Amino acid sequence: MSKNTSLDDYRVRFFGKTAAFSLSQYDSAAKPFSKGSKSDDLKYVSELGQRLDALQNRLHAQKTERVLLVLQGMDSSGKDGTIRSVFREVDPLGLHVTAFRAPSEYEAQHDFLWRVHARVPAGGELTIFNRSHYEDVLVPRVLGSIDRAECERRYRHIREFEALLADTGTTIIKCFLHISKDEQRERLQARADDPDKHWKLDRSDIDARKLWDEYQAAYQDALAATSTEQAPWYVIPANSKAHRNVMVAELMCQVMQGLTLNYPAVDPALIGIKIV
Repeated sequence: MSKNTSLDDYRVRFFGKTAAFSLSQYDSAAKPFSKGSKSDDLKYVSELGQRLDALQNRLHAQKTERVLLVLQGMDSSGKDGTIRSVFREVDPLGLHVTAFRAPSEYEAQHDFLWRVHARVPAGGELTIFNRSHYEDVLVPRVLGSIDRAECERRYRHIREFEALLADTGTTIIKCFLHISKDEQRERLQARADDPDKHWKLDRSDIDARKLWDEYQAAYQDALAATSTEQAPWYVIPANSKAHRNVMVAELMCQVMQGLTLNYPAVDPALIGIKIV
């Protein structure tokens, strides 16, 4: 990692309606946090994972703080792989993962945040959203099922929703896994060529790829409109899977180390007790 590079350099500042933010300013192939080689990165992610495990253990025992990690990105950007690699060392007790797909008919009869609010972390939980409420300002916009005014309303609803979570003890980290169009083509082709990965390839992935520029614009606007002090977005260069994992793990450790995490007080009479 360059001495002059910090995670803060990849944090999206809140621009609101006067967005001066562009995804093009971030190189998806960059590896500013790499330790030098893929093997070095894999080893470092394991070390960070052990650190995360210790932090999450205190989080779970204390049961007052809450942590929510939101992962978004184009198809094949590595949301599943990030979860598997970064949290491999973390005790699943108190760790929850929710994957949001297209809303069911019943879910669609409610406001777009209804199904999301029910899955946010409780005290002591670390929750990961694999896709999230942001799908409802991305897909409908690109497909034209909501207009610009509705999109702006949803940005506002998201900011207010996340402010509510933050005000009631939830620390929110949002990561956009940034890959190039060429990298996505290679990953989708690998799925098409490998019989063991055919199940991962969906017609919708191919259809969405045809709208690459539209989705990039939708992401750009959503990140600029909803990155706040309480719920910041980070752009994660993700062409390199190993680097992506290093960066997300570094970010999670940094954020969780900033929390006040302590084991709860124990009954003094239990200290040193001999069990018979």
